[in-house]
Amino acid sequence: MSDILQELLRVSEKAANIARECRQQEALFQLLIEEKKEGEKNKKFAVDFKTLADVLVQEVIKGNMENKFPGLGERIFGEESNEFTNDLGEKIIMRLCPTEEETVALLSKVLNGNKLASEALAKVVHQDVSFSDPALESVEVSIPQDILGIWVDPIDSTYQYIKGSADTKPTQGIFPSGLQCVTILIGVYDTRTGVPLMGVINQPFVSQDLNTLRWKGQCYWGLSYLGTNIHSLPPPGSTSSSSETQSHVTQKPSSGGSRPFSAVVSTSEKEAVKGALSRVCGERVFRAAGAGYKSLCVVLGLVDIYIFSEDTTFKWDSCAAHAILRAMGGGMVDFKECLERKPDAGLGLPHLVYHVGNEGAAGVDQWANKGGLIAYRSEKQLEAFLSRLLQHLAPVATQT
Repeated sequence: MSDILQELLRVSEKAANIARECRQQEALFQLLIEEKKEGEKNKKFAVDFKTLADVLVQEVIKGNMENKFPGLGERIFGEESNEFTNDLGEKIIMRLCPTEEETVALLSKVLNGNKLASEALAKVVHQDVSFSDPALESVEVSIPQDILGIWVDPIDSTYQYIKGSADTKPTQGIFPSGLQCVTILIGVYDTRTGVPLMGVINQPFVSQDLNTLRWKGQCYWGLSYLGTNIHSLPPPGSTSSSSETQSHVTQKPSSGGSRPFSAVVSTSEKEAVKGALSRVCGERVFRAAGAGYKSLCVVLGLVDIYIFSEDTTFKWDSCAAHAILRAMGGGMVDFKECLERKPDAGLGLPHLVYHVGNEGAAGVDQWANKGGLIAYRSEKQLEAFLSRLLQHLAPVATQT
């Protein structure tokens, strides 16, 4: 089954190339940053370009996986619909065409005949990409293909992607905003149980060459299935360059000892939660953009915990990181259920699952993480963190 993960790595890099080219090719960049004010939008345009970039990445992932693994494409789900209707009522279905010429023709319909942009975009879509991790070649894991479902977030943190800040400074390695917060997320789950099995997080914008202004990215992955846990993160204390992807079997995570906890949160997090976190973590609470990036901060060990109490993240935001964290000995749990859980009752942690929607919800809301989420690296550490957090949230909880 490592062949599926190898292909996911490859298509994630192809998607990252599309994301980078949309920012670096002038014909595409002008479309990307174009602000269409009310009354100024050309009625023939089927979609704002920022949405097209998202959909194109998603369709490239779907198309490539279906070509390599027939039948899998119909079980790939994402944030974006590939059906566009312009203001003249013309309907266009965006898909990956067999040839570059056909993709140019289709994109020209969406972009109202902008041939320069259509050709530039089609070229990178059909460009062959070679990207894999040799460590996966030695992994012998047999997972039936027909039980696999895939969640895709083609460009997470779209606002930061459009804004495009390249000079944001990190705090203790964590970027509060900027292109570094943009991620491409691909999570594979068991359609019977909802348990995440494989995850790929591609970070297209990690470092920029100041001479060419070209960006380089980084890709992270994990696999967790029937006792096999392997991921691409270097062992704790490794001095290897962060630009190198290394693989190893998971070691037992540390419990964190007596040092203060650290957490990353959204800027929109509730004041009550931020207040409780400040009492638990002191000054080690960091703010950052993008659900995928905040999860990646936990994966990379930059923080212990990513916590979000709202219901505005979705299955495609969390599945990839959840799979990687499982391979590392961690995971993702429902925030609200953790607060209501009684540890003495012997109940397990309320892990997020990915195969069922929220009852009674419609549209994207059926796939929301309704109770919020907590991402963590160590179960023992999570339990200690929750014990502390509950002490400070309890007075708030009784008032609401």
